[in-house]
Amino acid sequence: MRLPTAVALLLACAPALAADRLTDAPFATRSEVYAVHGMAATSQPLATQVALDVLKAGGSAVDAAIAANAALGLMEPTGNGIGGDLYAIVWDPKSGKLHGYNGSGRSPASLTLAEFQRRGLTEVPPRGPLSVTVPGAVDGWFALHGRFGKLPMKRVLAPAIGYAREGFPLSDVIAHYWRLSVPRLSPFPGFKQQFTIDGRAPRTGEIWKNPNLAGTLEAIAKGGRDAFYKGAIARTIGAFFKANDGFLTAEDLAAHRGEWVEPVSTNYRGYDVWELPPNGQGIAALQILNILEGYDLKSLGYGSPEYVHLFVEAKKLAFEDRARFYADPAFSPAPVAWLISKDYAAERRKLISMERAARTVEAGHPPLEEGDTIYLTTADASGMMVSLIQSNFRGMGSGMAPPGLGFILQNRGEQFVLKEGHPNSFAPGKRPFHTIIPAFITRDGKPWISFGLMGGAMQPQGHAQIVINLVDFGMNLQEAGDAPRIHHDGSTEPAGQALPMNDGGVVNLEHGFPALTIRTLMRKGHVIEFADGPYGGYQAIRRDPVTGVYAGASESRKDGQAGGY
Repeated sequence: MRLPTAVALLLACAPALAADRLTDAPFATRSEVYAVHGMAATSQPLATQVALDVLKAGGSAVDAAIAANAALGLMEPTGNGIGGDLYAIVWDPKSGKLHGYNGSGRSPASLTLAEFQRRGLTEVPPRGPLSVTVPGAVDGWFALHGRFGKLPMKRVLAPAIGYAREGFPLSDVIAHYWRLSVPRLSPFPGFKQQFTIDGRAPRTGEIWKNPNLAGTLEAIAKGGRDAFYKGAIARTIGAFFKANDGFLTAEDLAAHRGEWVEPVSTNYRGYDVWELPPNGQGIAALQILNILEGYDLKSLGYGSPEYVHLFVEAKKLAFEDRARFYADPAFSPAPVAWLISKDYAAERRKLISMERAARTVEAGHPPLEEGDTIYLTTADASGMMVSLIQSNFRGMGSGMAPPGLGFILQNRGEQFVLKEGHPNSFAPGKRPFHTIIPAFITRDGKPWISFGLMGGAMQPQGHAQIVINLVDFGMNLQEAGDAPRIHHDGSTEPAGQALPMNDGGVVNLEHGFPALTIRTLMRKGHVIEFADGPYGGYQAIRRDPVTGVYAGASESRKDGQAGGY
């Protein structure tokens, strides 16, 4: 929803009602949560409790993360499910290092760019069979569990199975987004039958059951990953798409494998910030931080026009590179080391004017938006910490729900470009550009914070803002997430197709920025608009390197909860 500029200014300037009783931060909603033995932070309180129960039963942080993710696929299908992809970063105290996992799936082997052209399409449809890619989440669960799990998978998936059969009361924010999805997705086969109550969305507080999903999870718990990728489930999916003008086959599922990858980092004022390399967009956050490291943000102050201006301008530069270079490295390797180097950041920083907003920017030259997602983080008594993100992509995904299985396939293929020669151009068996990104921060080689911020193109913008809030502005873990956010829209899409820049794009400022900041930004040439939804959702866990005490924080804009024991 967009509001007139005059109304937007009034809303943006309205003081927040909540305030931390100790720090007087006007945006603070609650205290951090502290615990010693384990911690979980998810976007749904019941899922947080599931993770804690698994930890108390002797499970590892990875077991807890998988259990919570499975529960969220049932409880928050508006953002995730086993029809989607998964990425994770795990701090392993035994090896003393971070391990990254890319669980993104590939496009159908039988679908070609020529087929889209034959149909007269210039973009991949946002929903329906052509937008579907192989779901990688279940494979990701078993890869993570095989290396770091302790409890049997039957025990890990048992809570989600129980809730799917017995039901649970729907929470507020999830009910809202479910209601928005029903009219959009009801025309697609299987959706109305499996994800509505008499054709409508379940309401806040109403009991929702999904016995079909319970059966699917039971088959996975008993038969392992192959029960999903090579058994009856895969055959059902293949037959469903064959009957509904689709191209995903049982053979595509059988061929799927995710991969372990090395996380990449930049040092920001003494803190190492870690992301995963492309095909995701995580390094955009590192590029933004590298550019902004050249300015004394602390002295400028949080919420100042100078800070907001610099942030938006750095974002524009990073996102032009995102559009130009980020793609499946098996098809088009990005120059990652160069993109996240300090020398390149210094070069790009010269393009920023303190006086005027840039109208257009170009990608660098190497020397050779609406997404719905869940993010969760867990930690256990051994010191293991998990940063995990999982998604259907747009809303509840493609709308394609195979009969009797209880989940919807993702529409991640929408991120491909139907243009030959672009790094992210559609090709059979290729992973699309991905928006979902987990993050981690270490200091002096020790784990500090596991965090993420869901929400399409907001994610790298949000990651950078969380780091800046913590490091430059001295906020605690909860305040860093509660603080009003900046969102810029208008950079080139990953598709390489220029969006209307509107003289430099549009800056959305969440409620709480001063009127002086808004007026000054407008004088610099920024277009300011109020929007109620592009700010994402955040969870985080911090570990004290001396005492081992965990602190947890959960997004105030979602239904979630941080909890420990």
